[in-house]
Amino acid sequence: MSTFKQLNAATDIKSSRSVLNQLVDIIEENISGSFYRKKYEVFVTGGVGPGVTSSLFQTCFDQDYTLQTANAFMDMSVGLFSGSDLVFSASTGIDTSGKVLFQSTSIMMREKVSGYKQFAQLLLGNAESRFTAPFAGTTLEEDNIDEALFLNFKRLFSRDKIKRDSFAMRFYRSASHSLDIHKPNLWETSESGSEIFSDVGSSANVQSSFGGEVGNIVNASNTGETVGLLFYQKGIAVLDVKKIISGSEHVSGTISAVTNATLPSGLGKVCLGYGRTTATVPSDEIPGTNAYARFIPDLLTSASVDDIVDHFASCRMSSGSNTAITFQNLTNINSTLVFCRATADEFNYSSNPTYVNPATNKIRVIESGNESTQHAFSYITTVGLYDENDNLIAVAKTSRPIEKNDEKDITIRVRLDF
Repeated sequence: MSTFKQLNAATDIKSSRSVLNQLVDIIEENISGSFYRKKYEVFVTGGVGPGVTSSLFQTCFDQDYTLQTANAFMDMSVGLFSGSDLVFSASTGIDTSGKVLFQSTSIMMREKVSGYKQFAQLLLGNAESRFTAPFAGTTLEEDNIDEALFLNFKRLFSRDKIKRDSFAMRFYRSASHSLDIHKPNLWETSESGSEIFSDVGSSANVQSSFGGEVGNIVNASNTGETVGLLFYQKGIAVLDVKKIISGSEHVSGTISAVTNATLPSGLGKVCLGYGRTTATVPSDEIPGTNAYARFIPDLLTSASVDDIVDHFASCRMSSGSNTAITFQNLTNINSTLVFCRATADEFNYSSNPTYVNPATNKIRVIESGNESTQHAFSYITTVGLYDENDNLIAVAKTSRPIEKNDEKDITIRVRLDF
């Protein structure tokens, strides 16, 4: 049975706000391992060749994504700015409906442009806007992010926002330099040329955009070199591909393509760089190949989103148990504090029928004959909060029974977090 007391909203109910930090540490294998990245093959070509299937993005998990206990922590995708030189040079014109046309050797160009626009709309407020690093105010052509790698961290890990000056990632700028024709650098894990990219110094330069707070991602060894942007509330990193990798570096390997050519690597594949049928036949003698391919622009225009993301994830993030990405998140906790006060003369009795002996009509905790020396007391175990219509809305349990008598003033603080 309960005993009730009216709360005073002015003195008994308070609101507060606190912040909880959590360290997120993502290892290389969780990004590079194929069992940790889930693909969604929603794009399919038709007409020429066997066709190409690809995702628009890939999701990285903290363990084998087929397991029910796996948690998705990041989406990876790439995008191209519609007004960039790379898109302009790859385009063959515009059809009567206004759709941009591209050569058959350029895969998913409209999807790459569309992906860039979606992020621009979400983060900059305008689908036609262009990301720049450093953020805003820059007019240098080299600061335009025309080829972007998007890392979209899930809310389970980014929470309400990423904490400033806590983000860091290890990335390999140089591709593998293996001369083995059976180990093209498009699919060979990079082992040298790693850099640490972080948002160091962002606390001293607080900026905001349509998508919330934003900071610059810089090269930790040369903070004057800005390589991307980090949108803290959205939990999204936008990296400038031409700055984070050696874009002019030679690329070799095979990618999915729209072609009927039968190549040494198999039907429906295109050779980039030093692909060979034998050790003495150069790739430029094989029909449909590109002996002089580079990561930019050749890979970004000729490869599908899956092929490009596979390269970044499996090769540029390396493979092992080292940390690939780390940051601290912030969780805002809004609390209502309810102070339930019991003065010396209150709550010393219980309305429970068993508190009184029905045979003698006396309080059980007071021995017969000692009414003048003993006083009633009770034990508080539960606090119930009711609304104005006497509906129970919350229940709080004490860690142990609390004795209440006429010599004690007790205040029990009930905290409601949301």
